[in-house]
Amino acid sequence: MNLLNVTLLMADPNQPGSQWTSLIMMGAIILVFWLFMIRPQAKKAKEQKKFIDNLQKGDKIVTIAGIHGTVNKINEDNTISLEVNPGNYIKIERSAISLEWSSAINKTKTN
Repeated sequence: MNLLNVTLLMADPNQPGSQWTSLIMMGAIILVFWLFMIRPQAKKAKEQKKFIDNLQKGDKIVTIAGIHGTVNKINEDNTISLEVNPGNYIKIERSAISLEWSSAINKTKTN
């Protein structure tokens, strides 16, 4: 049984105020869900957008597909020209850049 079923079974419909107790429990469950699921994902999405918006030529990045390269040119159509080898370029979407992997590769290069 999940927590919702237990709280609903504990509420006696003949007892005054039991509906309010159930309503308060549902509100608490929604609050906990928001605190532990929705809020962290929104924060992560905000950091990802900030990282992508602050990219500059010469930054070393890793795509979500695992392709390592250096930003050569940032195009106006929301794409990036990525240099994977000297003289070899590929065009990728900005949304295909991994914040975690790019941060990790830049952190290991500086240490």
